[in-house]
Amino acid sequence: MLILNRREVISLLSMPTCIELMQAALASLSRGEVILPLRPVIRIPDSPNAFAVMPTYSASLQASAAKIISVYPANHGTALDSHQGLVALFDGTNGKPLAIMDAFSITAIRTAAVSGVATKLLARRDAKTVAILGAGTQGRSHIDAMLAAHPFDRVMIWSRTKAHAAALVTEAEGRYGPGPVSRARPATFIVVDDVDAAVREADVVCTVTAAREPILRGGWLRPGTHVNVVGSSIPSARELDSEAVRRARVFVDRRESAAKEAGDLIIPMQEGVIGPDHIVAELGEVVLGTARGREDDQQITLFKSLGLAVEDLACAVYLQERAVREGAGVTVEM
Repeated sequence: MLILNRREVISLLSMPTCIELMQAALASLSRGEVILPLRPVIRIPDSPNAFAVMPTYSASLQASAAKIISVYPANHGTALDSHQGLVALFDGTNGKPLAIMDAFSITAIRTAAVSGVATKLLARRDAKTVAILGAGTQGRSHIDAMLAAHPFDRVMIWSRTKAHAAALVTEAEGRYGPGPVSRARPATFIVVDDVDAAVREADVVCTVTAAREPILRGGWLRPGTHVNVVGSSIPSARELDSEAVRRARVFVDRRESAAKEAGDLIIPMQEGVIGPDHIVAELGEVVLGTARGREDDQQITLFKSLGLAVEDLACAVYLQERAVREGAGVTVEM
């Protein structure tokens, strides 16, 4: 069986490739080719910690997988990540275990890649500025996804801790260059102090925080803005207020998951601000052309991302096949 560590996953799975994989995976889900039960989550007593299993099977990929992950928020700022785990890949024809891979790196890349798919499909074509709210792992990976998905001129970074935003800008400039002349696709990276100012200036907004209460208000959104909502994945937490959701044409990765897990949508429904029919479509339906995305340049569009096991599966299949071809990773006998 193949084992891939974090460094190997990152070296084998580029963001542009992952965006293509996620687009295909979401389309396959909407075609009905995927078995995807809701993820069971164990809440660790007397703590904010959790342990979750995300299983899935894909007929088109002829494979099954499970992501097994722990979430320990207090690890933030320590030597340990808040999200830790592994993805186990199995052959769908004979049930053979094929690989075990680092889940942190796969999750970091594929979550942002799905936002990249949403941005390609739903943002205005003339969008120039993206605001990324949050400067952690997903802040970093969303820089990569946004620049791979669309030719943005400016990337604005906001964090509750300004030093974190400044550090991310410095890191991004080190990878992409400090100014427009240094890149084939120019972008300038900017630290912003006020979240409302960042949102008001942006054509695309990505919320990638650990907030449990809204950090983005609907009144800040300009007509034509697209919003990728990523940070929250439990019914009791949200990053956007109800007015932001009410104003937007809303898309999700999966309807069933959104109805059970997306506090950004569940809370406005509980308040009576929106109804279930406020969700226009799954993103995969837009990929397939069975649902319409943005209808005009004045609409506010919103994609609520929860993260799906089929996304991990698509990455794992690609990584296993490429690693075998290139002799990457370590193979062990079980």
